[in-house]
Amino acid sequence: MSIEEINIILSLLALSGVFVVVAFVILFSTFITKKNKIITEKLRAELDYQKRIHDTELHALRSQMNPHFVHNSLNAILYYVQQNEVETTEKYLVKFSKLIRLFFDFSRRQYVSISEEENLLQNYLEIEKLRFEDKFEYQIFINPKIDEEEIRIPSMLLQPLVENAVNHGLFHKKEPGNLNISFNYINETAYSVIIEDDGIGFKAAQKLKERFKNMVNTHSSQVLKERIDLLNQTKLWDISFSMIDLSDMSNKTGTKVQLKFEELTEDFN
Repeated sequence: MSIEEINIILSLLALSGVFVVVAFVILFSTFITKKNKIITEKLRAELDYQKRIHDTELHALRSQMNPHFVHNSLNAILYYVQQNEVETTEKYLVKFSKLIRLFFDFSRRQYVSISEEENLLQNYLEIEKLRFEDKFEYQIFINPKIDEEEIRIPSMLLQPLVENAVNHGLFHKKEPGNLNISFNYINETAYSVIIEDDGIGFKAAQKLKERFKNMVNTHSSQVLKERIDLLNQTKLWDISFSMIDLSDMSNKTGTKVQLKFEELTEDFN
């Protein structure tokens, strides 16, 4: 092989090497660009998801802290002040202030224990009993198999449902009513919550809502469904929700709401 042929081969090899390097640079640059695009899209999706979470939590807090509830609660307490019932006034002022603190505390947390949730519901229902002059009775049952201190529940999810039962079911009932809330054991990672009242039922309440739209939070159900959808999207929970009018099943009236919670991971923040 002549020197000229060797030089040609070396030139071709050098040129091939240049092409390889250029191709590698192009491929690497394309890879980095696509990777950055994917990362950017994930960050944008995460930011959008967090915004939606915060929006639904804000709506939940607003539903708990609605002006009608605060105003009516203070009026009920004022009544006892005017009646000079010091002990009762002090009792309910303590409960009301504690409830407000719990609302704001829960609004900053995504999850609370079953025990904490029960505490909030009890304080809320005691205030409502004061407002409605003991027009209803309530019971909260927690299956002994459920570890109240360890098992978690998304915050600010149950109270708006309980409020609907009281204000749109029991309030419109002529005679005293009953509200039962039960936390039922399914297995080590799953449980259900049933909120059942013997009020007028959500169908009758819906008709009243159409007549008195300004007195009802028409967005509460939509906010609840969106919050559950977002929680399910985290892949930390599998939550299902159902609501039935008891008149569809028997001669009884009232509403039964059931939620099933299953923790899919223990990796909670």
